[in-house]
Amino acid sequence: MKEYLDLLTYILENGEERKDRTGTGTIGVFGLQARYNLAKGFPLLTTKKVLFDGVLRELLWFLKGSTNINEDLKQYTPIWNAWADENGDLGPVYGYQWRKWNSYEKDENGVFEENHIDQIKQVIHLIKTEPHSRRLIVSAWNVADLKKMALPPCHLLFQFYVNDSQRRLDLQLYQRSADMALGVPFNIASYSLLLMMVAQECDLKPGFFIHTIGDAHIYLDHLEGVKKQLTRTPGQLPTVTIAKKPIFDLKFEDFQLNNYVHQGFIKFPVSV
Repeated sequence: MKEYLDLLTYILENGEERKDRTGTGTIGVFGLQARYNLAKGFPLLTTKKVLFDGVLRELLWFLKGSTNINEDLKQYTPIWNAWADENGDLGPVYGYQWRKWNSYEKDENGVFEENHIDQIKQVIHLIKTEPHSRRLIVSAWNVADLKKMALPPCHLLFQFYVNDSQRRLDLQLYQRSADMALGVPFNIASYSLLLMMVAQECDLKPGFFIHTIGDAHIYLDHLEGVKKQLTRTPGQLPTVTIAKKPIFDLKFEDFQLNNYVHQGFIKFPVSV
């Protein structure tokens, strides 16, 4: 997609070289945004191969509230293996915060009891019942839980917007830290899929995925691959079809990626 390639070009031309937590070093800028119109196709990069199956497996794992790679993830994609402990646990990462955010309420005796908030169910209910709400938000940035997480959330907050006149649902993501070469193509595809799933559940059309990024960086050992990708011309976007089922009944087999024509795979090392 041109929108994504334009971000890479902007970083290369305007970025600041910095040291980073991993010791690899990056070049980056602070504060970028791109808009992807799902009416024009599914935003899966065509200038290199992106592993759609891995994107989908991870998203379904999040939506189940899972936080252990042995729960139907590790056998399909190694995306979280480097951060898991010896038992496969990651702590209360995305899935936990999306589906089981801790809350505390007083019982009839005035004693606080621990409960959980299912943010995904909550936001879907709000979209259906209060579509004009400015609180259609899901957050993974639970400050009290950050030290328990194997990795603090990078894509940490997203907000939905209902366009009444067009019966359209948009989604904006705020991502505090973005590995532009390796992670961001996955993030774009994942949240576009999530937008499609929620739109279908709410009888709306998926519209725009707006990606707002804080620290947008390219690792120094990714530069050669990024420059190679920028020599390639984007092709026509694929489409995705989803079975007509309630959102929490959807399984991997209910998704179909259609007409994905991509250029060669570019390998980027993972910085942990």
